[in-house]
Amino acid sequence: MFLDESAAAALLSRALSLSKAQGCAVSLTGGEEQSLRFARGTATTNIAGSDATLRISSHIDDAIGSASTSSLDDASISAAVARSEEIARLLPPDPDYVAPLGPQNYAASRRYDEATGLLRLDALAQAAGEAIDEGARRGVDTFGFAASRRRFDAMATSAGLFGYDRASEIDFAVTARTKGDTWSGWASASHIAAADLDAAAVARRACAKAAQDAAPVDLDPGNYTVLLEPAASAELLRYVMTALDARAMDEGRSFYAGKSGAMFDGKLSLLSGPDDALAPEGAIGWEGVPHRPRAWISGGQAESFYRSRAYAQKSGGDVVPFPRHFSAAGGATPVDEMIRSVTRGVLVTRFWYSNMVDPRSLLVTGLTRDGNFLIENGRIVAPVKNMRFNQSLGAAFANIAALGSSERVKPDSSASAVGAPAMLLENFCFSSRSSGI
Repeated sequence: MFLDESAAAALLSRALSLSKAQGCAVSLTGGEEQSLRFARGTATTNIAGSDATLRISSHIDDAIGSASTSSLDDASISAAVARSEEIARLLPPDPDYVAPLGPQNYAASRRYDEATGLLRLDALAQAAGEAIDEGARRGVDTFGFAASRRRFDAMATSAGLFGYDRASEIDFAVTARTKGDTWSGWASASHIAAADLDAAAVARRACAKAAQDAAPVDLDPGNYTVLLEPAASAELLRYVMTALDARAMDEGRSFYAGKSGAMFDGKLSLLSGPDDALAPEGAIGWEGVPHRPRAWISGGQAESFYRSRAYAQKSGGDVVPFPRHFSAAGGATPVDEMIRSVTRGVLVTRFWYSNMVDPRSLLVTGLTRDGNFLIENGRIVAPVKNMRFNQSLGAAFANIAALGSSERVKPDSSASAVGAPAMLLENFCFSSRSSGI
């Protein structure tokens, strides 16, 4: 269910009018999505869905009881409000209690495109057809999905806050594999406006990576120069951003604890805000706190840390909402030029199944997937089988040899968008073979 601002405001006002609590906060999220999956030359599945969820948080004697409902009729809303109040009365006072937030000024959304919000299945089928046709031309099998969605977020409180935001998106991803399943390639794109999607270009990149005649090389574990494509960079940058937690830092549980000055190479800067050109953040942050343009890391030095209202109240710091979407400042070095500069190294298309091992050192582990290539003397000479990495991101990003221009991508394990560049890094640790394709 996709509601415009006036309809969302009316529903939230109705829910607040039913509250008998000392304070109340209500939020409403919902949207519509459609997707199409394809494999080996044909569409396999298409899904269309619609959802909406109303959440009520009742504040009674420094305790907060919450309940939610996906049924938005009067009886269901009334029952959810009563249930949240019942829960609040059963809870002891919360030592981290904060009252509902009052009126806020929210930035205008840059995340919505009306034409994308109104897309139908035929647009997704056309994108899938580009991948199927390109696979047939290159003699490889293609698999993937196309999806479009529009969503909204709205929030109101008994203290007078009201906010509304909306977003649209189209995602397209293609995996290509040789007919004998000896090698694979992958490419994707994510855009706010469907008009920006070049499905044929995405298909060409994936199929070109897959259409390899040479036998894949099984490299020994060790430290290598790596050229990370934007999807791989984004997957690692997500951990750097997530670690910028003020409370974890103050309590000594963070990579940033006890450090000052530049912690990364001066080429690394992470930014977020509703005005970001590649991955704009929404207007409404956690607890209703507005997102503002913010430098999180500037010239390799940590500048900002996210902090909840409760922890800000306890610590005396500023309230800063966590950014779900952000961008890394890019550079001006083309990927071909980076390749020419490498004596021996590995180009990595993307990572998957990554996990944090040690927050204090930003040690992350994971696997490569769908297209590694050996670089020797400035040329790509052979595909490389997959490997597991174990790498401290503090060390990895302490010496960035070069950056390409940033582009909007989706890390494999996240629904959030990141503006990320191709990165050339030295001494990246591949800890073991993982010799599937």
